[in-house]
Amino acid sequence: MKIPKEAKLVFKGVNYDVYHWEQEMFDGSVETYEALKRADTAQVIATRGNKILIPLEEQPRREPYFSLFGGRVHKGEDPLYAAKRELLEESGLSSEDWDLFKIYEPSSKMEWNHFVYIARDCKKVAEQKLDPGERIEIKELNFDEFVNILVSDNFSSKEIAMDLLRMKSIDGKLNEFKKRLI
Repeated sequence: MKIPKEAKLVFKGVNYDVYHWEQEMFDGSVETYEALKRADTAQVIATRGNKILIPLEEQPRREPYFSLFGGRVHKGEDPLYAAKRELLEESGLSSEDWDLFKIYEPSSKMEWNHFVYIARDCKKVAEQKLDPGERIEIKELNFDEFVNILVSDNFSSKEIAMDLLRMKSIDGKLNEFKKRLI
């Protein structure tokens, strides 16, 4: 969703900004509409050989969960650069083989792009440099284990999980995805 140019910022938060604008309805009446804006995010499906590397992450006030490596795209930062930076910070891994998997727009009430990249043949080049509110354990999975985690309640990126479920329902699509990863 794109917030209209005439919208006014009514609240500037740490992670979310709130905008209001007047919207004419089909019957001619006018209502105040509201939307959120947040920084774009970039996530990485990291692979090494025939394994997929994902974080088992823990943050304050949250039970441990599986995710993909990633985080916010800083203002003025290229999403691919952000994905590479986040992968390095959270895992110490780097790759020379990157592929944009998909750009999601997770909400119709929020201006937010979520970029998901594939990083193949990852190599350990540094130690993790985690934020003070992060604990990350790297899990190395085969493709079937990865699929099972993606569709579990303990996986945080629901858009990717939904895509995976769609792939499972169409002959050959899941195998195409596997070949793209590995």
